[in-house]
Amino acid sequence: MTRLTSEFWVHAYLARLRMMEIPAFVVAHGDDTAGAVLVKLNRLNGEATAFQRSFDLMTGNRAWVELASGEETGVDEAIDRQKQFDPDLWVIEVEDRAGRHLLGEEGLD
Repeated sequence: MTRLTSEFWVHAYLARLRMMEIPAFVVAHGDDTAGAVLVKLNRLNGEATAFQRSFDLMTGNRAWVELASGEETGVDEAIDRQKQFDPDLWVIEVEDRAGRHLLGEEGLD
């Protein structure tokens, strides 16, 4: 199975969010080809959640899992630690009071 480049996936994700009128921004531009992607959901009330993609070696399935959740400053600190560990990391910030991020939808795994 052919894998999409990180840049292609990010642009497709941002387009899907725009179609649903959900604001989102690239806050860290990682490696275009193989950079990992974190998605920060900012609920615009001081709370946030960061998601990262996880790979199950036993099943071969990929899923979005929570990296950090709570006060936005704490979530930002967790993201900063990940960026120090992985300089090729993409970070996308989604801003939605209703908590929509679309990561569970088909085609975004």
